[in-house]
Formats: sequence, C-alpha cells, structure tokens
Amino acid sequence: MKITPLLLLILALLFINDSICAQNSVESTKVLIDTGDSHANQNLIKLDTEANSASRLAWWSDARFGMFIHWGLYSQWGCHYPSADGSLRDGLGEHMMLRLKIPRAEYAKIADVFNPTQFDAEKWVKIASQAGMKYIVITSKHHDGFAMFNSPSSDYNIVKRTPWKKDPIKELADACRHAGLKFGVYYSLGRDWDDPNCPTDIKPDGWRRSNTWDFPDEKKKLFRIYYENKVKPQVQELMQQYHPDILWFDTPEKINSKQSKELFTLIRNLNPECIVNQRIGNRFGDYRVAEQEIPASGWLDPWETCMTLNKHWGYYLGDEEFKSPQTVIRNLIDIVSKGGNLLLNVGPTGQGVIPEQSVSRLEIVGNWLKLNGVSIYGAKQSNLPVPGWGRLTLSAKDPKHRLFLHVFDWPKNGILTVKGISHVNSVKFINDSSVLDSQCDADGLHVRLPSRVPDPLSTTIEVYL
Repeated sequence: MKITPLLLLILALLFINDSICAQNSVESTKVLIDTGDSHANQNLIKLDTEANSASRLAWWSDARFGMFIHWGLYSQWGCHYPSADGSLRDGLGEHMMLRLKIPRAEYAKIADVFNPTQFDAEKWVKIASQAGMKYIVITSKHHDGFAMFNSPSSDYNIVKRTPWKKDPIKELADACRHAGLKFGVYYSLGRDWDDPNCPTDIKPDGWRRSNTWDFPDEKKKLFRIYYENKVKPQVQELMQQYHPDILWFDTPEKINSKQSKELFTLIRNLNPECIVNQRIGNRFGDYRVAEQEIPASGWLDPWETCMTLNKHWGYYLGDEEFKSPQTVIRNLIDIVSKGGNLLLNVGPTGQGVIPEQSVSRLEIVGNWLKLNGVSIYGAKQSNLPVPGWGRLTLSAKDPKHRLFLHVFDWPKNGILTVKGISHVNSVKFINDSSVLDSQCDADGLHVRLPSRVPDPLSTTIEVYL
C-alpha cells in the first residue's frame, strides 16, 4: 500500500473521532456511538397493546442469540479500494465510500467485479445454527445505497449489476426457514450515499454522514423525495419478496415522526408479526438497540446489543483482533442476565466466505450452548443482587424455582455466596449434574466448590429454590 503525507493526514483526521460512523469498529463498552438516531437514549413509544407486543416478540425473547451479517460491495477488497497505481487505499471499514470520498460512479464499478461464487446460504445458516444462534439479520442495503437483493425499483442491485446475478437475500431467507431459524434484513434508512436527496445534519465532530463530494449542496437535498422514491418501495419489496421476521433499520437521521409511523404501519399491514427495531426512528419500534455496548442494568423496553466479533462490521483486510470464545460467551450471559439479546456480527469476504477465525470461535460458543443453553434461551433477569463473581439468570419455564449461577471468577476460598436466598432444594453443576454441598443463612446461599474449575469459559450451576 502506498502511504503519502496526504494519506497520513487523512488517516489521522479520521481517527480523531471513532464515532464517525453509525457502526464503529470499537471494543470499549463505554464509547459514544453515532447511531444517527437523536432518540436513541429514550424509551419507546408504544403503538400496540402490551399483550400484542409480547406475543409478537415471544420467539425473539426466547432466542436470545442471533447472527448479524454485514456484506456488500465494500467486502470486495476487505474495505480497501484500488488506486490508479494498483495499490490499495485503506477505507478503514465498510464506510470506505464516505471516508475516501469515492465518487458514486467509481464506487459503482466495484459491482462489475463483485462475483462471490463461494457464497453458500446453507453453509452460512449451518454456521449460525451450530453456534447456537436462533436468527440471522443481513444487510439488504447499507449506507453505500447498493441493494444486495433483487430490487424492482432500483437497477443498482446485486442481480442487475454484478456478474454473479444471484439474489443472496432470497437464498438466505429460504435456507433459514428450511433450518428453522428466523430471518431478518437490515436496511440503512437515513444514509444513502448513492442518492442525491439523502441529507444529514452536521455531527458533533464536524462531519456530515451524507454524500457531499458528489452532491455538495445539502440545502437542495429533499429527504421526502428519497423516502418516497427509494425507501418505501424497497421496504415494500423486502417485505413482499422475502417475508422477513425482523426489519432492522439503521441511522434514521432526517426521517420525521409522521414518516416513521407511516413506514411502521406499512410493515404492520404487510405482516403484523414482523418485528421492527428502534432505528425506524422517532422512538417507534418493538425493541431498543445498544451498539457495541452492554447497558449497565439493561433497559425497561425489550432490547438487543449488536456487537462485532472482531473490530469491524464488514470484512476488513488484516483485522485479526477477534474476541475470544470466552469473551463472547460471557458477553452473552451478561446481556441475558439483564434481559437482552445479543446480535453478534460476522463479515463475509468478497468471495462469499465467512472467515475461519469467526467460524472456529462460533463453533466453541455453540458447543458451550449445547450444554448450557437451558440457562440462556428464554432466560430472564433475576431480581437478586448481581454477584461480583459472575451473573444470574432465571429459567424461562420455571422462573420462580430455577436459578442459574454463571461463575466467571472462581472464589479463592472455595465458597460461592448468593445473597437474597434463604432456602434451596438442590444445587448442582449443569455439565454433569453432580450435586454440590450448600447451606443458607442470613447472608444468603453458600455453595462449596471444588478446587478445579469445570469450565474456564463459564461454569453454570443450577439451583432449585
């Protein structure tokens, strides 16, 4: 890669604020994320009864764990872009069109060589299923404006513009249903760098998130034209062609309350059971979204954390900083213990392959869930104090009498204490059902543990109250 002084300056400026994108490549759980949603930290406005909402979300609340897939033209060279001399310019992530200010006509040429012949929808679904994931959400259109589905309203799509000429959204939807997984599509709502009528506000870091290099006059951009001519037709196409169980919007930006509600109603009329996330905008949606973070105490509304497995959402050449299986498992436990879901992201290559580093880690997570899944799927938040040694979850089927202790840090004195418990019927390891000695007193439940840690990833103890 050729590094010039100008490129170094650009890279330095871009790294000043990691929140430049809606989905940043960060690992900290305390970083400020620019979601493009001015209402991100507010409770939802309910447009349905509690009973109807709970019924619609029932499968999702039981699932607890899903796969997020970011895949698009940016995947072709691993979020890098060829220079005239053949060297690769670092796009720093799936937002490379914005970061490198690639003209739309030039960016569109990536479609001419995008030919993911190794794509195998059944294999992707098998990877998710073996990881213990119960649903998949894939990018149908990211901020670059390119449709990864056969869109009748726009020829700028994977079927019409690439030599591959296949519809991966259809193949993945069919594969999910065949395997018993739920299926969802991501749609970039308020950011579209191919559309001349998609403006954004100036962010606190001084940057806009719209295409200002092809279309510099933001005042001439009319969001309603983009909304009527692209958003509504494509959302309707996604609903009618693929019948998703989830419509996962991103970056609502300039959409107003009337438009968010209209879009929500359009989806409900086409499929009353389709779940919609918070980023449809203006506090509507069935559940809230936390990005790259785990809320300290969870939220009152149903919620989900979306998180990357390494440092980027889309496949990024050279990114080897993957989370360990232990980190993934403990994040999942932490989230479920607070009443949430984990949507864990993978970024397939331009050839259509989920990287082996992702697959091998997910396989370990899946093996853990085969033994411990009863403490995760459908599990609920406990009202007991959060222990310093780990987390607690309640059984979905018997929340009044069945508690799970997730031990992250093995006590040096061999005694595990759970405050707030005055009586138990039995205490045992979940992996081999071996019974553990225990007693209750005014300080709570005390469990005597062996010196050897049964599972260094996370040991689960089942308590019948």
